Amino acid sequence: MQPIDIGKARIEKVVEIASMDLAADWLLPNIQSTDIDAEIDWMDPCCIDKVSRKLKLSFHSFVIRTPTRNILVDTCNGNHKERPSMPEWHRLNTNYLENLARLGLRPEDIDLVLCTHLHADHVGWNTRLDNGRWVPTFPRARYLMGRQEFEHYHRLHGENPAAPINRGSFADSVLPVVEAGRAVFVDAGDQVAKELGTDVRLESAPGHTPGNLLVHVCHGHEHAIMSGDVIHHPIQCARPHLSNAADFNGAAALQTRLNLLESCADNAKILLTGHFAGPTAGHVVSHGSAFRFRFRT
Repeated sequence: MQPIDIGKARIEKVVEIASMDLAADWLLPNIQSTDIDAEIDWMDPCCIDKVSRKLKLSFHSFVIRTPTRNILVDTCNGNHKERPSMPEWHRLNTNYLENLARLGLRPEDIDLVLCTHLHADHVGWNTRLDNGRWVPTFPRARYLMGRQEFEHYHRLHGENPAAPINRGSFADSVLPVVEAGRAVFVDAGDQVAKELGTDVRLESAPGHTPGNLLVHVCHGHEHAIMSGDVIHHPIQCARPHLSNAADFNGAAALQTRLNLLESCADNAKILLTGHFAGPTAGHVVSHGSAFRFRFRT
């Protein structure tokens, strides 16, 4: 992804896994073969294997650099995490921190870590293994988490501490940050930063999880939106009814997805999703009664 400048802020992508092929009906259980038949021609090869018809996903973070701070949005899967229920994420050993370093950033250069939601593939690099203990990866950072999101999973953890909440990530990637005193709980509508006319703010986007958040970066008419998992794959632009297997509330997730697509359609807003592979960033365009996604070049 090419860097995106919004006012005095610059947005860049940090890749953990550039592309992973997943069965379409694993990612989107209500998908039909006819859905793929109807949409396969317009979708970029970086998004779908046109022979196996598997959907391609990326796992990445975004860095927002402002004149005074570096904000890391979502932290992927992490290394050495025990995820036996998801073999593709189990005990990973990726070059994520090296990819961050290629942008000229060390862990101690990150000022804020912002989690759009608390699923395992968005919080993993919150922590790293140090002498058998999970400790914050970004030692100077404050970790911003949705208050509603955290309270929901904290309650589930309290009811059954042995349960692997979010595939175990609540215990190894969220609680250690809280226990280290690095967590800050935020609400929809909160302003994360405002510098030289550039505004970074949060918006409620419930459905995929109870407290899922959008991250807006705005300066005048320039506007980028980091949408986390409101949309997992470009086919959902054309077929918004296709729901992810992990959606907490499918009806709410659909409404949030439609709202986002409608707000981005046919204008200059740049959409940056949590899992679109290839160039990742792009624009929503109307097509018939739904939409398509056009990668930014």
